[in-house]
Amino acid sequence: MNKPSKQNAAKKKTRAGSLAQAVENILAAPNIEAKDLEKLKTEYLALNREEKPVFFSLLLEIAEVRPDEVRPLIQEAGKTGHDLVTWRKTLIKLREKIASPRARLFRRFLGLPGGLKFLLDLRADILSAQRQGGPDLGPLDNDLVQLFESWFEDGFLVLKEITLDSPFRQIEILKNRDLVHPMVTVEEMGRRLGRDRRCFALYHHAMPEEPVVFIEAALAKGIVRSIHEIIRPKDEEEEFEESRLDTAVFYSINNTQNGLAGLGLGTMLIFQVVKHLKKTDPYLKNFCTLSPMPGFWRRYLRPMLEGKSEGFTMNVQELEKLFDKRTQGLLVEEYVSRGGDPQAGLAKVLLGVFSEAKWSENKTLVNSLAKPLSRLGYIYLAEEKNRAGQPLDPVANFHLSNGAGLYPANVNFGANWSAMGVERSLSLMVNYIYSQGWLTQIQTSMSRLGELLPELSWPKGFKNLYKGDAAAGQISGS
Repeated sequence: MNKPSKQNAAKKKTRAGSLAQAVENILAAPNIEAKDLEKLKTEYLALNREEKPVFFSLLLEIAEVRPDEVRPLIQEAGKTGHDLVTWRKTLIKLREKIASPRARLFRRFLGLPGGLKFLLDLRADILSAQRQGGPDLGPLDNDLVQLFESWFEDGFLVLKEITLDSPFRQIEILKNRDLVHPMVTVEEMGRRLGRDRRCFALYHHAMPEEPVVFIEAALAKGIVRSIHEIIRPKDEEEEFEESRLDTAVFYSINNTQNGLAGLGLGTMLIFQVVKHLKKTDPYLKNFCTLSPMPGFWRRYLRPMLEGKSEGFTMNVQELEKLFDKRTQGLLVEEYVSRGGDPQAGLAKVLLGVFSEAKWSENKTLVNSLAKPLSRLGYIYLAEEKNRAGQPLDPVANFHLSNGAGLYPANVNFGANWSAMGVERSLSLMVNYIYSQGWLTQIQTSMSRLGELLPELSWPKGFKNLYKGDAAAGQISGS
């Protein structure tokens, strides 16, 4: 392991430094004791938000493989020539040397009660610190990702349907963790578990009481284009008629563990739920989502109107062409009614109008905005990319990478008039279509490629899903 640099010498006198020193002592011992891990966990949880990034940077330096430990083995491997026996022996020694000391520590936590949950929260803290800038914590994150990928394979996950008969604690957890369409009361969650509603969650055997990820679905006649048709007061609910239903609309997917971000569990959940519903509710022929567009205003339209549209396909000049003269006139009227300059350009008008939610009360203006904002919403989802070449909208990236379809007619203006819906996406939502052939196609592709390339890096948990009812695909009652 590495010795701390002079720059980090002062840090070691802090609580974060003391904790890093404790890690070094634990790793230096021949065996890692459970009592030492429990103490380590307690002391880590006592760190504040500012101390954790300091601990992470020290951990990277203290618990790392030194170059001089592996360089001789690399040189030895280069001299083996065609001697395969020597080559394999050298590889064994090299693998032992390059194994991350941190990974050894993390694996021991999995044997503790609550150890997996602690590691999930630890990775969530690492990701949060990474977003704030500072040293590159990628190697630390990679240690945990590799561990989670092995622990969230098929046999460790169980899919459960959550119903009104499920334990109250499970229902309450889902109610508190729904960040897409938050609920205030447990009664609201109860209405989302009605006869024409479905809710499924993936659980890990090491955390049987707390879901990893869950999804909510509404059974409907045709595609639902507004969240208000799904989340309605009890006195507005329609009578359940199974014969009228033909579509499952997934309207809320929530990852309850921030430490599992990017591991593909949401993808696996959709695949398994569609597969299950086709068996239990054979009258369902169509599968789609009703999804938010969380970055539409903050990450796209507002920066564009502020002159920060570098990298976007759309620009202010092209944007103005989407609004006809009548709509532009209505926008100016709304802007002037708030004290705005009647001679201001359209970009300034749009920025002034949409920066507050009051525009949504102007019914004439609302009706005129449906066409231009729906068109702009489609451009945002289908054409705008981030620096990695992926869809700028994170929800779009998730569903499109799953193989879902996106069409202009399924971008819906006026789909979410909640305060959050207006603020984030100017009321826009979108239906991503999981076609009838999607399930068959992905099953066939997995089956063929799984036989030809068994080690192909599918999202974890996918490898055996096409084999009947694999462990991850079994539905358990609650």
